[in-house]
Amino acid sequence: MNRRRTVGVEEEFLLVDKHGVPSPAGPKLADGPDQGIEHELQQEQAETGSQPRTELAELALDLRQRRQHLARQAAGSGVQVAGLGTSPVPNQPTLFPEDRYRSMVDSFGPTASEVLTCGVHVHVGIASEAEGIVVINNVQPWLSVILALSANSPFWQGNDTGYASYRRQVQDRWPSAGPTAPFRNPAEYHAMVETLIGSGVIIDAGMVYYDARLSARYPTVELRVADVGAEPDSAIVVAALCRALVDSAAASGSWTVEARPELLRGAAWLASRYGLSGELLDPVSGQAFSAEARLQQLVDQVRQSLIRHGDLALVESGLHDLLQHGTGAERQRAAFARRNSVADVVLDAVERGRVADPDPCPAHTEVPTAAQPETSSAGS
Repeated sequence: MNRRRTVGVEEEFLLVDKHGVPSPAGPKLADGPDQGIEHELQQEQAETGSQPRTELAELALDLRQRRQHLARQAAGSGVQVAGLGTSPVPNQPTLFPEDRYRSMVDSFGPTASEVLTCGVHVHVGIASEAEGIVVINNVQPWLSVILALSANSPFWQGNDTGYASYRRQVQDRWPSAGPTAPFRNPAEYHAMVETLIGSGVIIDAGMVYYDARLSARYPTVELRVADVGAEPDSAIVVAALCRALVDSAAASGSWTVEARPELLRGAAWLASRYGLSGELLDPVSGQAFSAEARLQQLVDQVRQSLIRHGDLALVESGLHDLLQHGTGAERQRAAFARRNSVADVVLDAVERGRVADPDPCPAHTEVPTAAQPETSSAGS
């Protein structure tokens, strides 16, 4: 692919009342993909999806406008929007009244009924499914770094879990979540999905929660490892790195790297546990590095793709800021420390997520977007 790749972003958000308690307002806010707000598995959530973009400045504006639109709609229903990977305030989620979701709870029990997590899913354009399989195989060793820098979910049911991204631990309860072994071709990928469905492990293709998967509806690879961030522009560095990873991974034209699934899971666990405050594992070599060194390795790996897309300066500045000021998880803990209040954590995220510019919600077209949800489900 010689042209610049498109990138689109889905963001999931918590809906909370004035005290920071999750509120089941999702059904009142959902206006469908054509308007920009989608419902999720739990009624305490809402999801937005950008148009596919080639310019990050346009993507940033798109995402800010969609956050603003969601916040406006939420305010009309007496709730607020928080960019948090999990709810710090104790809660019992409310299932969205849909037959598919009821089937998920019947099949998976607490794994489905207890989950209330919010992530960022990045769609990057590909030329073909064959290219997509090369990408899925080659990006696996780097996805734990994306998880670490996006970590924004240390609290669960009122307690500090000790993890930087506890969302990852909750998502890993699903049988189809996490890293994958390499696929030889698209046929093998689709056969694996059909085996999972046919065996009853999952109920449909929408429940394929791989860290990297082929989109079922659009010509994209979807990378699904990041926590949602509190700030309006928090997804931009993630999106830039994901696009560069896909571009770099596809450039080889073939599967060139291999890491055992056990080490991929171990790398994801370390990233989930410590974010950028501990060491990160290179699952190819089996060697652990400081977070700063591992971030630099990632930038070096995708440098030419970042340059080609004009994103290098933005990424280097964003990563410098993360290393200087900490991840979302560290900012949540700082908000908690002021008064030992998990409600303060939520309300701090609400404030940090406000969009001041009076921009209208962007116009929508009939063209399918690269970042509209595959199907609404837990973390889909």
